[in-house]
Amino acid sequence: MTSPPAVPCRPTPASAGVSSNRFEALRRHRRWLFALVVVALLAEMAIAMVTTAVQQTPTTDEPVYMGAAAVYLRQHSLRYNPEHPPLGKLVIGSGLAWADPRLDSSYAGSQESVGRHLLYESGNDAGRLMLWARLPMIAVTLLFGLVVFAFARDLVGSAGGSVALALYAFSPDIIAHGSLATLDVLAAGLLLTAVWLLWRARQRPLLYLPLAGVAVGAAMATRMSALQAVPVLLVLVIASIWFAGRRPGLGTRGSATLLGAGVAAAAGVALVAVGVVWAAYLAVDPRLRWATPENLPVVDGLRGFVVDRLPFPQPYRDGMRIQFGFEDRTWGGFLFGRQYLGSLWYYLPAALLVKTPLGMLALWLSGAVAMVTAPRLRPAAPYVLIPAAVLLAAGMTGSRDLGVRYAVFVPMFLAVAAGCVVAFRWRWAPVATAALVLLVVVSSLRTYPYYLPYSNEAFGGPSKTYLRLHDSNVDWGQDLGRLADRLRERYPGERIWLVYKGSGMPSYYGIEASDPLQVPPGEVHGLLAVSDSSIARADGRLAALVAGSRPIGTVGHSITIYRR
Repeated sequence: MTSPPAVPCRPTPASAGVSSNRFEALRRHRRWLFALVVVALLAEMAIAMVTTAVQQTPTTDEPVYMGAAAVYLRQHSLRYNPEHPPLGKLVIGSGLAWADPRLDSSYAGSQESVGRHLLYESGNDAGRLMLWARLPMIAVTLLFGLVVFAFARDLVGSAGGSVALALYAFSPDIIAHGSLATLDVLAAGLLLTAVWLLWRARQRPLLYLPLAGVAVGAAMATRMSALQAVPVLLVLVIASIWFAGRRPGLGTRGSATLLGAGVAAAAGVALVAVGVVWAAYLAVDPRLRWATPENLPVVDGLRGFVVDRLPFPQPYRDGMRIQFGFEDRTWGGFLFGRQYLGSLWYYLPAALLVKTPLGMLALWLSGAVAMVTAPRLRPAAPYVLIPAAVLLAAGMTGSRDLGVRYAVFVPMFLAVAAGCVVAFRWRWAPVATAALVLLVVVSSLRTYPYYLPYSNEAFGGPSKTYLRLHDSNVDWGQDLGRLADRLRERYPGERIWLVYKGSGMPSYYGIEASDPLQVPPGEVHGLLAVSDSSIARADGRLAALVAGSRPIGTVGHSITIYRR
């Protein structure tokens, strides 16, 4: 007789409970695993940035910001560096306060010289002072890494957040500029934070919109270029209110009411942002003493009309006039071996192509495609992609082709977009993503600790960057200390001729050098050290000196030593 078919056993309530407990334990361990990944990535980034900060001498802009920050602390005066609002310099000053620097209160030099006076002429330890000025920026750069992870996790979960954070933590540009006492990373990170808060405001607007207003205001109080993103951010405020309040059957009247609420919320966010800008100035000088600088550029037309009516302190509006004056000047540029006057609209995209790891470029593109094509991610695309595109377009119209630091927001925003590649469901997507992330890691580690002159393998790596780019892309004065060490170790007692582009003082580091451009070429014999940006743009006497010399070494991929 045929046996009846076997009936599968159903789990008893007890066995089901055991299985559920196992899955819960796995989920708990998964959370710990991702937490460990976050800690490891940020620890790696911290080590890279601190190492870089310790080894690099002052870059061109740092002494200006440090001098202004020290005057803020000691004299509560806004007179230095008015073209940039004070918040970033207050952050730098928070580190300087721990170093307790000496500063001559009677010193009345220019803003370019006050920082050098602080570092080299006031009895301070320049290396110690530089490190303390840079540490707060390193700290906030790490915090922005948490924002990148949290933003991507909100969109696609912890796996996507880990991919985004990995790209952020190994980005050579973010490591390079996040380890300096400058303003670019701080302003970009605050804008990213504002956008993330606006995304979260779709669920809890009363909590996140005021915080977004603070972040927007902090960005505007750091760099005036953040103003270019404000119209887009206010539109996103309205979009967040619309999403938070939409209901089935809302009707025309309800839609109009909701739209009005969005406009009112945008006005509230703008009001908070303006308040933060005022607070930054009052934190420096509660009495807001200010004398408009002499020879302030005249700004006419629509720009002048707008500047005069902005609800900001007078020093902010005067700083905007100085910035417009900079934009009206003709600057020199260098791209792919070509010197030129003026600016090229494609300079920033071309520079990013050179200075971004190849795996990162592929993940940026893939993540953007995922955001646009995946239905569940499409609502987030305007929050991540449009602000980055608007800021990049604004940067492309600028007159100063001086470095990708003007577009350092791109690796921040597009790291979040890249995390969205985990939304692809085809079979080999995880393997391809892991391989591309690994390529980024290897490329970034290979350039350690010379992140400022990084370029990817397709363009020859950091040793070839000076052939294609200049200024803060490769040689910003950061290797004067390394040059001193090289000369002391390998060429003691030799005659040194130096063409240095930067704010450091060679004699402070033990470099007793002469200027080869001040004597006849026939008198220049011995060692000739030249900043690579000067080589890239050399003409006349310097070009002849370089052509008649034999290269014998490089320092930090930013200074070349010749024998002549």
